[in-house]
Amino acid sequence: MRLVDSHCHLDFPQFVDRAEVIARAKRRGVERFVTICTRVRQFHRLQAIIDAEPDVFASVGTHPHNAHEELDVTVDELVAMSEAPKVVAIGEAGLDYFYDKSPRDAQAQGFRTHINAARKTQLPLVIHARDADEDMIAILTEESEKGAFPFVLHCFSSGAALAQCGLALGGYVSFSGIVTFKSAHALRDVARTVPLDRMLVETDAPYLAPQPHRGKTNEPAYVADTAAILAEALGLPAETLAQATTENFYRLFHKVPAPVPA
Repeated sequence: MRLVDSHCHLDFPQFVDRAEVIARAKRRGVERFVTICTRVRQFHRLQAIIDAEPDVFASVGTHPHNAHEELDVTVDELVAMSEAPKVVAIGEAGLDYFYDKSPRDAQAQGFRTHINAARKTQLPLVIHARDADEDMIAILTEESEKGAFPFVLHCFSSGAALAQCGLALGGYVSFSGIVTFKSAHALRDVARTVPLDRMLVETDAPYLAPQPHRGKTNEPAYVADTAAILAEALGLPAETLAQATTENFYRLFHKVPAPVPA
């Protein structure tokens, strides 16, 4: 199967053996990786990785947990940084009302800055949304009226209304290991409403390892398990879901080149 891990954090300390982590993923068919930025001021850590690893690409942005620390990051700065060849997305940015590690007004301000950058660059915005469905729907709807921007609702764990809003506005929905959890019946129901051509898979590694690895450090290789279990829930062959989500990835993350067949 051809797979992509569209969202992982290879700069995090859990991945001291990063080369082996990447090798294990490749043995399971993972051909591309996007390591996601959580602090613009620490982008140099991601730069070192994408310089060293030909199949790893990066985003640039500020996680909502850190929004209050980086309100000085401007649209122009994000746009300029995104011009680097291997910077292929904006974010992750968004709203997280579960942990509330950053004031909500700071999260919203930072989120709108990232939306503006995605609109200007037409690079996909990687959106983090947790326990903030109503405000997320409001901001996405309002900002889309100012001009379209590509986006993905990453690590989706929200309600059906947010999924349908995102799809109606042209976005994609990405599922992580959460969708494999035995208790995630409602999330699998939401997944069944997402068209196959608007779906992605990811790990969000090192977090949220899917079954049968739950409780372990998550890693990009495990995107294969998420894809297989999600395919079963959708009544599809695993190969069909893997192929579709991989094609969707290259359509949305259009700066990432697909491998040339041997």
